[in-house]
Formats: sequence, C-alpha cells, structure tokens
Amino acid sequence: MSYQPLKNSLLTITILLCALTNVRAQENVAPESAQIAEQARAAHSPRNKPIEPRAGDWKTWVIRDTGDFLPGRPAPDNSRSTREELQQLRGLAGQRDNAAREMIAYWDAGSPGYRWNELAISAWQTRGLSGPRSARVMALLNVAIYDALIVAWDAKYRYDRPRPAELDSSLRTAIATPASPSYPSEQAVAAGAAAAILSYIFPTDAELYRAKAAEAGRSRLLAGVNFSSDVEVGLRLGQWVAAQVIARAQADGSDAVFTGTIPTGPCNWRGTTPNEPTAGTWRPWVLSAGNEVRPGPPPPCDSAQFATELAEVKNFPRTFNSNTRAFFWQGNPQPLPALSYWLTQLGQKLAEYRLDHNPPRAARAYALVSVAAFDGGVAGWDAKYAYWYIRPSQFDTAITTLFPNPGHPSYPSAHSSFSIPQAEVLAYLFPAEAAFFRAQGAEAGEARIWAGIHYRSDITAGAVIGKAVADKVIARARTDGAQ
Repeated sequence: MSYQPLKNSLLTITILLCALTNVRAQENVAPESAQIAEQARAAHSPRNKPIEPRAGDWKTWVIRDTGDFLPGRPAPDNSRSTREELQQLRGLAGQRDNAAREMIAYWDAGSPGYRWNELAISAWQTRGLSGPRSARVMALLNVAIYDALIVAWDAKYRYDRPRPAELDSSLRTAIATPASPSYPSEQAVAAGAAAAILSYIFPTDAELYRAKAAEAGRSRLLAGVNFSSDVEVGLRLGQWVAAQVIARAQADGSDAVFTGTIPTGPCNWRGTTPNEPTAGTWRPWVLSAGNEVRPGPPPPCDSAQFATELAEVKNFPRTFNSNTRAFFWQGNPQPLPALSYWLTQLGQKLAEYRLDHNPPRAARAYALVSVAAFDGGVAGWDAKYAYWYIRPSQFDTAITTLFPNPGHPSYPSAHSSFSIPQAEVLAYLFPAEAAFFRAQGAEAGEARIWAGIHYRSDITAGAVIGKAVADKVIARARTDGAQ
C-alpha cells in the first residue's frame, strides 16, 4: 500500500486549513481596522460639532417662508458630476500660488459678511452720505446677508451634502473644513446678496461688486471647502433674497422730496439746506413709524432750563483729552463714527468670541446692530424736524465750536440716537462687555456737548430714543429662535 496519495491529501488539507485560518483572521481584523479608520475620520470630521443645525428655522426680516427660495437638491455623492467637481478641486489645489492664498485669507478673515461690511462702509464714507442714508445702507446689506444665510442653512441641513474633503480624504484644503454641510456655499450666498444690495445702492460700482462676489466664491474653491455647484447655487440664492430686500427698499420712502417750509422762530434752527428733512418718515424695521418714540419738545429758549443748558455748553472747560474724544466721535478723517465705530467693534468682538466662523450667528448680530442704528436714526430725524431746534452757537454767537455744526436741527442728538441703540444691542449680544459698550455710547453723546454743538436735553432725548429702539430690537432677538 502506498502512502503517497494520503500524504498529498493531508498536505492539501493542511494548506487549506491554513488558508482558511488566515482568511478568518483577516475577517476578524478587517472590521476592526475599518472601525479604527472610521473613528479616526470621525474625530477629524466637521460634523462632530455642526454649526447651528437649526438656524434654518430662525426668524427672518424680509423672507416670509424660506421654503420659497430653497434651491434644488445637489448631485449625489457618487454621481459623475460630483466626481468631476472633485477632480476640479484637486486641480485647483495645485494652483495655490501666493495670489491664491492671499485671496483665500482675505475672504476667510471673518464671517461671510465681514468684508462686505468693510466695502459698504468705505463706499458711503467715500461718497459722504448722510447719517440716515449710511445707516440705511448697512441695514439693507446686513438684513439681506442674514436672510440669505438663514435660507442657506435650511438647505444645508435639509440636503446634508458632505464637504469635498469628507468625500476625498486625499484632497488638501487651504483652510479648516467648516463644520456645516457644503451646499450651498455660505460665502457665495453672502456675496450674492451683498453684491446685489450694494449694486442697487451704488450702481456705478456694480461691476466691481459683481467681480468681488465672483472672487469670494472662487476663494472657497481654491481653498477646497466647497464644490463649484455649491458656489453657483449660493450666488443665485443670495441674489434672489436680495431682490426681495431691494423691493422693500424701493418702497421705504427714502426717495421722498422735502416740500415743507423752514420755520423762522427765535428757537428755531437757522439754515437754508436742512440735511435729510424727510428721513423721519422713512420706513423703519422695528418701529411702527419714526414718530412712535418721539420725545416731548425741548425746553423753550426763554426758559430757565434752557439758560442752564446753554451755560453748560458755553462754560465747558475744554481739555486736550475732551477735544481728542470730541474729534474722535466727529470722525477725523473718516466721517460718521457713530455708525462705523460700532460695526467695527462688532467685528472685533465676533472674532474675540470665536463667532466669526459661525455665519448665521455673526450675520444675526450684524443685522440686529444695523437695524438698531437705522431705526434710531429715523426716530431721531423725526424729532429733529418736528421741533427744528436751534443750535447753541446759533443762539449765542459767543460760543465757539470745535468744528462746524451739522446741517440739521439740534434736538435730539443724532450721535445719541445712533449710538445708544447700537451700544445696547451690543451689550445684549456680549453681556460681559455691557459696561464698556454703554460707557462708549454715553461718551458719544457727551462729546457733542464738549464740542459745543449740543445741549444736555439733546443728549438726554437721543438716549431715550436709542433705548426705546434697542428694547424693541432686543425683544425681537429674544424670540427669533436663535436662543
């Protein structure tokens, strides 16, 4: 009997058993390795702490139903178009020269609205727009950006499209992948809305704003954090929302022409070209009308109270420090710090509190502060042209002002009407900084007495207006769903 066949059979069985053992070992190890890999990916996934997943439900200012503006569903993750978009991003990643990196850094420096606020402020400063018109610019801009981002956030979490690097782990991004779904691009949404608003207000610069919007969107492609379809749809979505805001703006009364007469009594302002005499009739955002919070009249110019207040202005002991602060609030060389200062402070605080990369919350803050400023200005201008109150140096020519009187009546103080509501809203948004903001708001008013251009009653009335407006803005904020 030969044992060779048996020996060969045993050898074959042994080999098969070893192979089977090895396969089973791989079967046991493979799931564990996959689990470890998945856990590693999850640890670095932006989905761990998603940005404001419920912001799509926050209350908007102009858009009544976010569903009316929702874009269509993006391409599936495994579709040909998505694969082509990923290939495009891989190519762009290889094109990140110094100019590309500077573009990415510029648009990623703050929230999606940060650079647009800078551009808007520069536009009205350059053109020397009045306080009410400058405040209108900022309110329209920031309401449009906010509403557009709320619609975008609804779409983001409805469709839940992964970011490019989540689909292709080999893709190198230039910035951290934002902790929100990719579609639509928040930077593009804000750019589409902002460019449309600024083009409406400053039509001669429309091409510049369109180019800036395209650049903002492209920066997200170069950074590798959005697909091209995210950007395309984002720009269109922002434009759609801006169109609704523009329709409101076209009916806000800001094109009204003054047809009244300038009163000429002993207590009345003196001049021939009053600044924005119809601004008190413009349509506000939280007030029912400009006269809703109108204060009572200023003291008669033959009263004891008036004499006391006039003497305070005339006898104020000016110092280097008081003059410096008075010039600061007047604005030198840039005008209207009662508007630009507070928005600059907001941008700084958003960065300090790490909210600059939380687009919905940052946009909400910009909108709240800008609306407060605009409504405060409308209410202030309503009172100015209800009373037409004389300036201190117009009543007593012995009073020397630090700089020329503004071209509008004295009562109430525009700086207080603008600054106090913004200071109060900022105190609400950043309660740990409340004392600082309120002190700055108070100084903005006091500095006008130091400069010789306002009475005490002007400052007090402006503060009352500002606080009333702020209370309404804050009441709305407490019920807008963002708590």
